[in-house]
Amino acid sequence: MTGSSYLSAAELSSVGSPTLWAVTIVGVLVLLALDFLVTRRPHEVSMREALGWSAFYIALPLAFGAWIWSRFGSQQGVEYLTGYLVEKSLSVDNLFVFMLLLAAFAVPAALAQRVLLYGIAGALVLRAVFIALGAAALQTLDFAFLLFGLILIVTAVKLLRDALSGHEQEVDINKMRSVRLLRKVMPVVDDYHGTRMTIRQQGRQALTPFALVVVAVLATDIVFAVDSVPAVYGITEDPYLVFATNAFALLGLRALYFVLHAALSRLVHLSYGLAIILAFIGVKLGLHWAHGIWSGVPEIPTLASLGVIIGVLIVVTVTSLRATRDQVPGEPEVVSERH
Repeated sequence: MTGSSYLSAAELSSVGSPTLWAVTIVGVLVLLALDFLVTRRPHEVSMREALGWSAFYIALPLAFGAWIWSRFGSQQGVEYLTGYLVEKSLSVDNLFVFMLLLAAFAVPAALAQRVLLYGIAGALVLRAVFIALGAAALQTLDFAFLLFGLILIVTAVKLLRDALSGHEQEVDINKMRSVRLLRKVMPVVDDYHGTRMTIRQQGRQALTPFALVVVAVLATDIVFAVDSVPAVYGITEDPYLVFATNAFALLGLRALYFVLHAALSRLVHLSYGLAIILAFIGVKLGLHWAHGIWSGVPEIPTLASLGVIIGVLIVVTVTSLRATRDQVPGEPEVVSERH
């Protein structure tokens, strides 16, 4: 069996009918609009509010996964749940970068959730674009799986190198290209003016710090999209399941941020775990590509992948909590020690 015929056969197995795609996209847009409605009046998020929304955004994708399982079978159900777990794990690292950006830009607590929401909306758009490009690559390129695998392995090596050097957590807003470009194009005022991105000052439009932090968050979304989309394609080749796992993982980030804010700085070994997971999925993709050409090459079952991913996440969470058990909650210098 050739690589091209193998890929074509896989591409036809999508569970996403036009109706299911339409309903899912409308549902995602409704949920996103609801989030914007909830945050229309800036306010500090209480733990009770954050826990309530987090519970909703965890129960919803799990219920959807149960429906996928019952409607399309255990294979698709396991693929969806494994892909969702991978995307949720990567999103926690995404949240840590958001936390650093919010601190670097000194975002007022009342505005934090609106900044996060812009980041989530931008991430959804970027993921949709990358998912479409990934599907096109799988359809037209015999070596697409191998390419995706190499991307993940390179990313894993970079994550591991940055974690060992302790540089992954550094955020210097003055060195960010997007911020420097905006400052060249328009003047920037020093103070926040609610959620306004521009104000009129001395007869001309000027950007607010809110606009800068939103652009910085959107810029980081591009980097995370490059990593996350190939990662979930390593779990399932179904573009619909890839989109659903990405959408559900992203939608709950706003509330999850406020639940995990104090705990994020304690996950000091998360990058090691993500590096292992991405490298593992990269190898899985490479074997999958090779199996399509040489049938004797073994493949890694999705259920085994789920077990490895859960095991890695449990280990790094336990070791992280043990390594930071004497840490005082909210201690700011701990952020700079994450590795």
